[in-house]
Amino acid sequence: MKSNLIFIGMPAVGKSTVGVVVAKQLGMQFIDTDLLIQKQEKRHLREIIADVGEEGFLKIENQVNQEVDAENAVISPGGSIVYCEEAMKHFKEIGTVVYLKASYQTIKKRIRSPKKRGVVLKEGQSFRDLYNERVKLFEKYADITVCEDGCEIEQTIENVLSAVRKYNK
Repeated sequence: MKSNLIFIGMPAVGKSTVGVVVAKQLGMQFIDTDLLIQKQEKRHLREIIADVGEEGFLKIENQVNQEVDAENAVISPGGSIVYCEEAMKHFKEIGTVVYLKASYQTIKKRIRSPKKRGVVLKEGQSFRDLYNERVKLFEKYADITVCEDGCEIEQTIENVLSAVRKYNK
């Protein structure tokens, strides 16, 4: 039984914020895998990225996420999780993947500084390039897509709950 919900999407779509409330309302636990990474590595994400670079960080992210052993949980990995094939395969096996979708304009409005936010950009890559690259991957892995453009957080939470109920019927 796929008892977990895994939230994917760009930074600032509310994977953690929406995730916590959805978990509460469905009587599930909440797991933020960025916190698991920080606990394992004993430092902040941006310090890890500064130390080991993007590739090194993705290796750690892949390892930590594919080892998540949970039941009846809402799991919120970082936005770059879609680059981690083993982790995504694991998530598809243990749960339903919910893509919190927002337009580039919406995300740009919410994130003033991608770097400070710990967003990993390749050399010479713009935030727009990153968005376009990731959207294809989010769509590839999503079982459910919930668009949140023009929605307040409460509306997004309602839309997620309703989409999940429909999907599980």
